[in-house]
Amino acid sequence: MDVILVLDIQGLQDKEKFEKHIKREGFFPIEGEPFSYQGETTTHQLNTKLYIFDVVKQGLLKSGYKRCKIIFQIGEYPMEAYIYNRESGEFDIFVL
Repeated sequence: MDVILVLDIQGLQDKEKFEKHIKREGFFPIEGEPFSYQGETTTHQLNTKLYIFDVVKQGLLKSGYKRCKIIFQIGEYPMEAYIYNRESGEFDIFVL
């Protein structure tokens, strides 16, 4: 299944380090779209969701940032929007 990942990162300190990490984990930039990536998965939706959270979290921690919101689609299934909670170290559903 195809995976689309879109991030809204504020205050990213090292974009090169972040993108290198994301690519190493199997997500490649979508040309012309900043902080948008695509990849593929052969695992269940829940496993893919947890993998995406872990990859983004590790990239953020390696690169330094102020705030990050994320939304992604696995196959034909769009997911909710999430925001990374620095205090808990987890992604929370983002509500306007």
